[in-house]
Amino acid sequence: MKSISITRFIGTTLLLLFAIVITSCETKKSKNYYFNPISGNNQNSGTSKSAPFKTLSKIKELTLLPGDSILLAANTTFTTPLILENVQGLKQQPIVVSNYANSKNSQKAVIKTNGYLNGIRVENASFIEINNLKISANPLKAKKKSTKQEMRCGVLVNTSVKNNYKHIYLKNLDVANVFYENENISRSLKETKSANGTQNYGYGIRFINKTKDAVLNDIKIESCSVTNVSHTGIKLTSWKNKRNYGIENFMISNTKVSRTGGPGIQMSGVKDGHIFNNTVDISGSNDDSRKWARGSGLWTWGSANVLIEKNRFTNANGPGDSAGAHIDFNCNNIVLQYNFSANNAGGFCEILGNNYNCAYRYNISVNDGFRVKGENNAFQEGKVFWLSGYVGSRKKRNGPFNSYFYNNTIYVKTSIKAKMAITRKAKGVLIANNIFHIEGYSKMVNGDQYNPEKKDKSVSKNIFFENNLFLHKSSWPEKMPIQDKKPMFGDAKFKNLGGPSLQDYIPSSAELIKNKGINIQKLANDTIGSIYGLSLKKDILGNTIIGLPDLGAVEIATE
Repeated sequence: MKSISITRFIGTTLLLLFAIVITSCETKKSKNYYFNPISGNNQNSGTSKSAPFKTLSKIKELTLLPGDSILLAANTTFTTPLILENVQGLKQQPIVVSNYANSKNSQKAVIKTNGYLNGIRVENASFIEINNLKISANPLKAKKKSTKQEMRCGVLVNTSVKNNYKHIYLKNLDVANVFYENENISRSLKETKSANGTQNYGYGIRFINKTKDAVLNDIKIESCSVTNVSHTGIKLTSWKNKRNYGIENFMISNTKVSRTGGPGIQMSGVKDGHIFNNTVDISGSNDDSRKWARGSGLWTWGSANVLIEKNRFTNANGPGDSAGAHIDFNCNNIVLQYNFSANNAGGFCEILGNNYNCAYRYNISVNDGFRVKGENNAFQEGKVFWLSGYVGSRKKRNGPFNSYFYNNTIYVKTSIKAKMAITRKAKGVLIANNIFHIEGYSKMVNGDQYNPEKKDKSVSKNIFFENNLFLHKSSWPEKMPIQDKKPMFGDAKFKNLGGPSLQDYIPSSAELIKNKGINIQKLANDTIGSIYGLSLKKDILGNTIIGLPDLGAVEIATE
């Protein structure tokens, strides 16, 4: 009898456990919440297309669980922000925000928030994916007193509580027309000369982590577009603490950024990033008085281990900065490769002080650095090549250290005087295998980050400057403190000088270029070189590098 009772007890217990598991699975079943500003009602269940909610403010009343989705009706416009606070998905069950088709010709749902600070705000959240939406954010026409340093963002992701926040993915978002101020305001020249602007602006996509010991980890911005904002298009900002960087493991890819009043893409206090296949055009735009009107296509500050490749940086504007892409101070292991840079007022290569093991390699630069100091309110010279020791105002210049510049193709037309500057504080510089196709003359200028660098008795140390091809002897300034020890001279005979494509810079002078490069080695006393390796297997067009590298960014095909 005891054995029968025990068997029954075990069987009953297993059935109860099974029922608990089934019940638990049912209670955690993911839900779709539908929103339609036209046909919806906040008293509806919201869990079907036929009974959607009306306004996005309803989200704060929902208990969002892993796997849940917030779905906005396509072809409709929402006028209040979409806010996700303190919500957590799971790796295999993220919380998804997207749209749903409500007609045969469905387009993206629109979030247009006039008068609010953000179109979308995500705070203290993990495993969130936001897809297929259009976002804009503008002020109300009525006059509103500004709060100091207040900003408006199309999409804002931030933290306020210590934690490790993971997996915030933005895909296929169109962010446009984000301004803090109403039309027809005027900004002084002093404001444009300030380091990052002191007034209130609109930004496209921002990730901000100011919380001590918090981390934003695993960030993706993919196949998005950002256009016509008054300051930066995409901006990642955190404050590095003793243990870590505030934003780690991020990716920005296949994204178009255009007509930004400030930089196209900018990051501070980040680590382990990959930025690829993006196009940035007309950063520093001045076509609206609300814009800052100054900015590089991309720049980094206080960051580490970022690979920037296969991007296009064109038409950067502004009286200072405004290079295609530049490396601001306090960085290490920032590498730019396989990029196309053209018609950027500030220049091509710019590496500031206290930077370690940064590199430009296998890039093409076309007519960069045309800005002339003193003309059109410019306070900085544009420069094709600039190594600067600047580490902040009123601080002694320091570095950069172990800068690598090789296998780049640089073209400058006759009407532009190619300007260059190298700080005497630089320690460790490699310049090799480049083509300097400068039709006119080159000129050495001061490295003038706000205050011109004064001459002193120190000289750059640990220099390897050899094996570059110059169009003529004036392609490199004769007064420059460092000179190529083994220069070559001649015409690479490019396919279409001044053209907008990579293929335009395929050289045909095989006798000058083919296998004339050298294998790049670490500089003396440098134990790192590049964390991504110094030797590449492919050129900018994807051609395999066989034997010794050719000069410049393009390998000549072997017949």
